[in-house]
Amino acid sequence: MIPFPHLNLGRPLSRRALLRGAGAALALPLLDAMVPVSLRAAPSTFTPLAKSGGAHPRAVFCYVPNGVNILDWVPAAAGRDYALSPTLEVLKGHRERFTVLSGLGHPHAKGGHSGADTWLTGADLGAVPGKEYTNTISADQVLAESVGRHTRLPSLELSDQSGTGTAGHSHTLAFDRNGTPLPAEDSPRRVFERLFVPEDATSRAAILRRYAEKRSILDEVLGEAKALHGRLGNADQAKLDEYLSSVRETERRVRRLEEWVDIPKPVVDGSRLQLDMQPGNAHDRPMWIDVMLELTYLALVTDTTRVVTFEWSREAGGYGGGGENHHELSHHGGDKAMLTKLSGIDRFHLGRLERFLSFLQSTDEAGRPMLDQTVVMFGSGMNSGEGGDHSPRNLPLLVAGGAGLGFRHGQHLAHDPKNHPPLANVLLSVVRRAGGEVPGFSDATGEIGGGV
Repeated sequence: MIPFPHLNLGRPLSRRALLRGAGAALALPLLDAMVPVSLRAAPSTFTPLAKSGGAHPRAVFCYVPNGVNILDWVPAAAGRDYALSPTLEVLKGHRERFTVLSGLGHPHAKGGHSGADTWLTGADLGAVPGKEYTNTISADQVLAESVGRHTRLPSLELSDQSGTGTAGHSHTLAFDRNGTPLPAEDSPRRVFERLFVPEDATSRAAILRRYAEKRSILDEVLGEAKALHGRLGNADQAKLDEYLSSVRETERRVRRLEEWVDIPKPVVDGSRLQLDMQPGNAHDRPMWIDVMLELTYLALVTDTTRVVTFEWSREAGGYGGGGENHHELSHHGGDKAMLTKLSGIDRFHLGRLERFLSFLQSTDEAGRPMLDQTVVMFGSGMNSGEGGDHSPRNLPLLVAGGAGLGFRHGQHLAHDPKNHPPLANVLLSVVRRAGGEVPGFSDATGEIGGGV
């Protein structure tokens, strides 16, 4: 930006500033000079640790909405001798540490803007007669059931909008055993406080009181439900049992939180983290993604959790690195100019991922890079295709890291979009190799194979 010579850059320009000409005045667009210096995002000064606290299998699931420009994403050739596509060239420094998977999809998914809801479940959301929406457990939660008992948090859910969202437009990738969405957090500061800020004596007492109140409410609900159960018909009993399963899961989580109250949180210096970045602010967007990935890294390196889901934006939302409207561009209709801009957003996203992978690669863990014990799955539950049709087929997907968990990378595994194994095969591979002791998952027919 070339500043106007007369501006005092220490004071922000008024958002009502005008350019005045001969008898006319034009309003200026939002300029950097209109944003107070204190609110502008400076480049991150965060640096990864030299060593982690210990080697543990982990999994991170990173989701981008609205699909990608698949024409620039998928490599032209398959196998180990493939050349990186124009979009994936951003990751060239990690070429031997990730695998590109193309042609895959969830056979039961319906597409549209429910991609985030089914990305980690593979569910048919309309499978239950009489219900508009029914989801199933997500892969991350299957993994958390196995490895979550070792950490303060069984899993960590992040998103650009807090809470759970609405059915078909989820703000979270995580769903429990009953298909109930688990709320995500969008505030870097709240995530940092939850993970690393210790409670004082007053806070600890308040937390224990809150947990006791929750348990009391849950006990009362369960008692009343037991009395009600025998008076209901079979269909209503089934609905009530499903609801009570969610109540019992909440009770289990509360008891677990109580067990960790007296265990000190890791000591982490947050002064180099830009914790006030806002996900809904296009100006903050690059730094918000970066700081959420920095917090993900810190949660893993301190072994606060071993399972993280991060929905970078909900479907029908999101920005590019320059504030571009991601959703609008995904409805490109084959327009070359829009596709070019969409590829720019894809490269922006992969640039953030590259930085995160580099953190993990540069951190020593028992003589090997931390990335070797961490598998990162990145992709979307939607393919905007050649015409912007939002298909659930041929989804953009890559799996990185996990060399110490049995993954073999440096290849493009291409499948026929019309005749392919279910995407759940990839999820089963990730879950098992990251420590999940499971016989199967969703509609998986086995692990993905192909040497991965």
